[in-house]
Amino acid sequence: MVSGSGQETIAAIATAIVPQQGSVGIVRLSGAEAVSIAKTLFHAPGSQVWESHRILYGFVRQPGSGQTVDEALLLLLLAPRSYTREDVVEFHCHGGIMAVQQVLQLCLEQGARLAQPGEFTLRAFLNGRLDLTQAESIADLVGAESPQAAQTALAGLQGKLAQPIRQLRSMSLEILAEVEARIDFEDDLPPLDEGLIRRQLTELLRQVEQILATADRGELLRTGLKVAIVGRPNVGKSSLLNAWSRTDRAIVTDLPGTTRDVVESHLVVGGIPIQVLDTAGIREATDRVEQIGVERSRHAAAQADLVLFTLDAQAGWTPEDQAIYQQVSHRSVIVVWNKRDLVVEIPCLPSDLSDLPLVTTVAAQQQGIEDLEQAILDRVEAGNLQAANLDVAINQRQAAALTRAKIALQQVQETIEQQLPLDFWTIDLRSAIQALGEITGEEITESVLDQIFSRFCIGK
Repeated sequence: MVSGSGQETIAAIATAIVPQQGSVGIVRLSGAEAVSIAKTLFHAPGSQVWESHRILYGFVRQPGSGQTVDEALLLLLLAPRSYTREDVVEFHCHGGIMAVQQVLQLCLEQGARLAQPGEFTLRAFLNGRLDLTQAESIADLVGAESPQAAQTALAGLQGKLAQPIRQLRSMSLEILAEVEARIDFEDDLPPLDEGLIRRQLTELLRQVEQILATADRGELLRTGLKVAIVGRPNVGKSSLLNAWSRTDRAIVTDLPGTTRDVVESHLVVGGIPIQVLDTAGIREATDRVEQIGVERSRHAAAQADLVLFTLDAQAGWTPEDQAIYQQVSHRSVIVVWNKRDLVVEIPCLPSDLSDLPLVTTVAAQQQGIEDLEQAILDRVEAGNLQAANLDVAINQRQAAALTRAKIALQQVQETIEQQLPLDFWTIDLRSAIQALGEITGEEITESVLDQIFSRFCIGK
């Protein structure tokens, strides 16, 4: 994909297309032939001027027959003042399916090539419009599932991650230059200030670790938290889901075993996207359908990041509860005593559960939900999933490269401690510089670029 970028004119639908929904659909072109294709297909009545950053009104027509395909707007963005730094044209058509698909087909018939996933953003990167952290932030912004995730992605798009990474790389290059100068011109320069180099390496590692500390937060904001509500039948799991999500997603009755499958809801708590799974009550079932539901409940609990182990305060702790806990004890667990209004005092838990966080609720009356959300956030913080004092968050690829840089810098420190020759210092310094360059894209391979941009949508 990389080798062909910037040579051909590419085209793609740049908006989500849903039948009978969406008022506008956009077809985007980028490349040297974008404007000529637009002039072939688009008729702008009157004396409208074809110039950059101007919107034209008119009709998309078949070149041969002159048949009108759609009434549309045309946006011109000429190089270099465009997203890709190439000539970019956008047809703003009526939404739905047929109009945009017909316009896209006409563009392809006029010589454009269907864009590959992420190819518009790839061209923006290759043409110097964006660095690699900004390009990845665009994908994060498009896929953000919470306001905090969107803000973090926006910070990356504004260069707030690239700036400290470039500073780290610049500091490493300065150290390398000092060391190499002593190797090449040892007799002409004063001795190397080893103490200064040590201090600089210590500061580099401190900053690297500070940025690395944002990796867990980044993963949490991107993928969210999977939470399973688990417990015996009729303890109020479905009522808890409905109260929490403020919907009637789950059926609530007095009959045990009403929920036969996993019911899913999506929430945002403290900026963290949460996928909540209301599971069937876990018990030894004879009904085949219920058996399947119980088995799915066990699977959901096993896959969850956090388990809300829901208990009936009126019934107290039972042998069935003990059996269920044994199945989820390897997960992160919050105990939820539901039906708090039916008892004077909360029952005691077994001694081996006494350290678990505990929340009381009256789900049927929507009481205790705020306490539950705070307990979840506390559990997240206890799991070291909070970021360092930065408004950015790195992804897995960036974390891997930064970890390699950290190891290389630590090896430089070891090399100094062992009093090895300066040539050995430079080996690990260059490794650190290369790893830092991979984050921003200053040093990157085609295979890595293909891997990154293949995850983008086609029109981006």
